[in-house]
Formats: sequence, structure tokens, C-alpha cells
Amino acid sequence: MIAQLTGELALRSPEQIILDVNGVGYRLQIPLSTFYALPEKGKIQLRVHTHVKEDAIHLFGFLTDAEKDLFALLISVSGVGPKLAITILSHIPTDELAMALSQGDVVRLTAIPGIGKKSAERLVLELQDKATRFAVEGTVPPQDGAKPVNAGSHEDALSALVNLGYKETLARKALNSLKIAPGTPLEEILKAALKILVK
Repeated sequence: MIAQLTGELALRSPEQIILDVNGVGYRLQIPLSTFYALPEKGKIQLRVHTHVKEDAIHLFGFLTDAEKDLFALLISVSGVGPKLAITILSHIPTDELAMALSQGDVVRLTAIPGIGKKSAERLVLELQDKATRFAVEGTVPPQDGAKPVNAGSHEDALSALVNLGYKETLARKALNSLKIAPGTPLEEILKAALKILVK
């Protein structure tokens, strides 16, 4: 089982990265919280969760232990798969997620795409006690050398929002309502769009 990888960032997008480790490219799916903190290129180290299915092995990468541990907690709940867990971590910082779970904040949890009232109640029921230890931990710190993303940001943001579970029409409407200056980093566009979509 792969638990950690260190290598050169070969490809970076809101949904996934390719990490070059001594000439071998590992594809890792990541939450937006990790994407926001990654440099555009350079050497990075990620905590890794290896998810084995009958027909595939998927790797999920995280910059902090808190992200990885909360991911593992989320997928331990019946009905919560890795894709939904990544979506949850992409929409709420780890400390806020832990607080929402430990305090039973169903309203906050149901604001996340893919989480209905029953799912939120099940998450609280199963994780309330376990999430308490994460409630005081901070969000992901940016790594040194983080740089803006260039070109195609609007379409990349649209693709990322659709992959997070938003309908394309709603995602496009949110993006079109933003005043995006040329060269605006993709991270900023996504954060601004998510503020509109989670209201």
C-alpha cells in the first residue's frame, strides 16, 4: 500500500495531479484544498490513500494528515465513496468539517453537493465522536512557491465545478456572474464561484 509519495509535479489540475517519482508518473486525485496549496511545479510530498477495487487501484493525495485522516473517516461511512469524500473535502476546510461533524451541524453539511439530509445525519451519527479531535486543527498551509495558474482558467473552473457535482448551467451562471480579470489564478476563480454556489 502506498502511504506517501515525494516527487516532481508533472501535471496539476483541480481534480488530479501527476507526480513524477524517479521517472514513474503516479496519478492522484486531490481535493480542492490541496490543489489551492500546490505550487505550479516543483518537488512536493503528499500523504496518499490507496483505494483498491476489484478492477482498479486509485490513489488519493493530500497535503496534510488531517485531510487524509478525515478522508479515511468519511469513506468508512456506508454510502460515502472516495469521490464523494473528495467532494466534501473540496467544499469545506478540514477544521470546519470536523466542527460541523462534532457539533452535529446538519445544515452546514447539506450545503455540500451530494449530501442530503439523511446522508448528513448518518455522517454525524457515525463520525461525531471521531471528528472531535480534528476540530482544532487548521486548514492546509500553502507550500512555498505557489504560483498563479494561467490561461483557460474559465473553462478549467467550469470543468472542476461540474466534477464536484454542480450542474453545468448553474456552474456557468456562477462563473459568468464573476468579474474575472485576465490572468486571474484558477484558485481564486474557483473560490469565488463556490462562494456563490454554496449560498
